[in-house]
Amino acid sequence: MVARINSGKSISKALNYNEKKVQQGEAEFLAAQNFLKDANALNFYQKLAMFEKLNSLNEKVVTNTLHVSLNFDPSEKLENEKLIEIATMYMKGIGFGDQPYLIYRHFDTNHPHIHIVSTNIRWDGSRISLHNLGRNQSETTRKAIEKEFGLVKAESKKQVEAAQLKPVSAQRINPGKRATKAAIQNILRVVIYDYKFTSLAELNAVLRLYNVTADRCGENSTTFRHNGLLYRVLNAQGEKIGTPIKASLFYMKPTLKNLEGRFTENEKLRQPHARRIRTTIDYLFLKYKPANIDSLKKLLEKEQISLVIRQNKENIIYGLTYVDHKTKCVFNGSDLGKSYSAKLILERCSSPGMEATRSLADEKKVILRSEKTLASQQNQHTSLSFPNLSNDSNTTPPLDYVPYQLKRYKRKRKKKRLKL
Repeated sequence: MVARINSGKSISKALNYNEKKVQQGEAEFLAAQNFLKDANALNFYQKLAMFEKLNSLNEKVVTNTLHVSLNFDPSEKLENEKLIEIATMYMKGIGFGDQPYLIYRHFDTNHPHIHIVSTNIRWDGSRISLHNLGRNQSETTRKAIEKEFGLVKAESKKQVEAAQLKPVSAQRINPGKRATKAAIQNILRVVIYDYKFTSLAELNAVLRLYNVTADRCGENSTTFRHNGLLYRVLNAQGEKIGTPIKASLFYMKPTLKNLEGRFTENEKLRQPHARRIRTTIDYLFLKYKPANIDSLKKLLEKEQISLVIRQNKENIIYGLTYVDHKTKCVFNGSDLGKSYSAKLILERCSSPGMEATRSLADEKKVILRSEKTLASQQNQHTSLSFPNLSNDSNTTPPLDYVPYQLKRYKRKRKKKRLKL
């Protein structure tokens, strides 16, 4: 079993996604846990009202939505009752057992899986922390469920391959049909929620890996003038095919306006992970000395980093974008530093080790400069505090030297005058 956790800011979007799947015949509503009514008696607005009531108890919490998908091996034939049991055990294990949550079974992939929607606001208004939920509580619970129900383990090769995000196949897409939207939506759901990008170009660097692109069209187009955004499928040559779909038609609303808000948030979130990419690149140049950009690209793929090469019509490379699938961060080469831009990476390929050495030398200069600055500040502080001390360490005071503070002040006695 593979568990994927998505946290969000809109419970209505997560609920809408699953309800629309039900309407389209691609999902089935299984259960409503900890609701006041039975599942069959609940309509969309009643489900939403329960979540919104809880969220209103703590309006300071921005991220208040939990959207989980539990994915099983294609060989596993699980009945609905068994899936409900698994979902109940999972939610209890991650600390959401007393929360209201909805369970949906989806049929839009070749492997069985369920979606669970809930909120992390408790009945007393307190918040359930989502920090490291997937790494800690979810992993422990997943392993317990696999053992309890005899499921295929997530670590198995077969299960890992089934859960991986796969590119959209242009040959299987019917232009203008519902399949196109569903295929793109599956990609967007993972990329937009999981990856940290700070521009539309960086988002497209990730989407292109899965044969999808976000298109603003030409500057003279109506879409561009109204800040619109279209999502399209790409073929093997990177050409746009099929019918474009408006961003507003997807349940997560990946419009340009909403994406710009994520750009700002992701700028801070991705910074701690830039060092991993820089260190990996320098290490690969030091150990393997790649002779060209394609060799570097293959070496980076082994480290779970995709190198997206940007070229013009003359096939001249003008930019590089690094997509780190381990930390889910996206960086343009220039954002990592001058040594990782397209121009200097190409130079390093033609002369391996040159720029790596230069970057290390630059770091040493910065350290030395910082040490000198610190030393000068200390000397300046010392001279200001003790202006009478000599800088000559070999100078010693005379043997009969007595500090001024220890000297006793002798008062002169006044001579008494005789009065006549």
